[in-house]
Amino acid sequence: MGGCVSTSSRSTCSSRSNGETTSAPCMGLGYCGQKRTKRTYSERHVALQNLSSVPNRVFMNGKSRTSCIFTQQGRKGINQDAMIVWEDFLEEDMTFCGIFDGHGPYGHLVARKVRDVLPVKLQSFLQSCNSKQNESGLTCFSGNARKTDAGNCEDDSPAEDKLNSLWREAFLKSYKAMDKELRSHPHFDCFCSGSTAVTIVKQGLNLFMGYIGDSRAVLGSKDSNDSMVATQLSVDMKPDLPREAERIKRCKGRVFALQDEPEVPRVWLPFDDAPGLAMARAFGDFCLKEYGVISIPEFSHWVLTERDQFVVLASDGVWDVLSNEEVVEIVASAPSRSSAARFLVDSAAREWKLKYPTSKMDDCAVVCLFLDGKMDTESDYEEQGFSSATLQKNHSGNALESDDGQKAEPSLQRNFTVRSSEENNKYGNIPVESEGNVEPVAAEDQDWSGLEGVTRVNSLVQLPRFSEERPVL
Repeated sequence: MGGCVSTSSRSTCSSRSNGETTSAPCMGLGYCGQKRTKRTYSERHVALQNLSSVPNRVFMNGKSRTSCIFTQQGRKGINQDAMIVWEDFLEEDMTFCGIFDGHGPYGHLVARKVRDVLPVKLQSFLQSCNSKQNESGLTCFSGNARKTDAGNCEDDSPAEDKLNSLWREAFLKSYKAMDKELRSHPHFDCFCSGSTAVTIVKQGLNLFMGYIGDSRAVLGSKDSNDSMVATQLSVDMKPDLPREAERIKRCKGRVFALQDEPEVPRVWLPFDDAPGLAMARAFGDFCLKEYGVISIPEFSHWVLTERDQFVVLASDGVWDVLSNEEVVEIVASAPSRSSAARFLVDSAAREWKLKYPTSKMDDCAVVCLFLDGKMDTESDYEEQGFSSATLQKNHSGNALESDDGQKAEPSLQRNFTVRSSEENNKYGNIPVESEGNVEPVAAEDQDWSGLEGVTRVNSLVQLPRFSEERPVL
């Protein structure tokens, strides 16, 4: 869709294979022309309503040219997970992927709102940063980053430093604007509801990532022996991470685990044993924003090689029961690429039943992005249980999301945790920068998680019960 950051002379909307420009509509999002005008709230609302008709944007179970996505409701109520793959995000070879895991009474609405609005805000800020750099000849998608022996991106020139700074700024600003919009949303209350986010933009060999909460991204690669290797690209933002805990305590918030679930550290208000949020960063959750919970994303840049096969983004319902290595092996061994996300969710569901038969399975959502851009044929796709009608609906936007249970009065129920004596937490020594300067996780810490195989109860234990007068802190 708009090529405002294009490094070639192609049209800012789209181009034909012979170089002839076209004047394809840009869905009213306001990114096609060089001159941008300020739009009213009603105009922005209409633009967002048209998102379902944007081509190459998939947000329900199905596939795209380079990826497949699938979600399955757990046993805790309405599915609060949301997902998206948006190809031709700003250029023809650019793809946006995201997983959003809601929590709280209106978590499903928050997750879907973030899914719809955050990519648009990121587009806007990328357009803005690119226009500022046009005169200097640097665009948000240029540069020749190289890869070190450790596998992470190394900036070998001032231009690369500037490139990463531009991308980091775009992620930071879009996340900040998203949280600000949620705070003043007229239709649902985000005071005790929120969502995680793990978002990736793939441009050529570059992966630019921004994430908060405990949804995770993992890279599947082949080693010198052609065996699959898992590399964790994001960090689970748990409250007991040293720097996260320090920030929360400095803001008068409290971090501790309940006696009957010692493996799950939570964030609590200074004057009440509520709400017990099981993550240190999230969209929404404004009851805790004064006490250390933030929506500032971690940012990282990863440079791909020919050995890298795919990226898996998933909500914690998958990571609670499967390790990084297991997830990579499952995706690599799927009957077809088109069914990989569904195959992984089915595997996670089986593990929930085997490991924690008395616990309620969490919602699961998966995005599998194949880095070589190849997918199965349509016939292979239909053999895996997806009809061509489903595929068409995902691309045309004619399908409506199911909101089963949405009309019911939202409520929180405490779920029980089943643990074995063999379960132990593995806390890796992972550096966490509160301003978003984290590099991808080192190999020895790839499996670190604040839960590490323990079933998750609700992200919120209970809603705060504020009295008319809060105690003076």
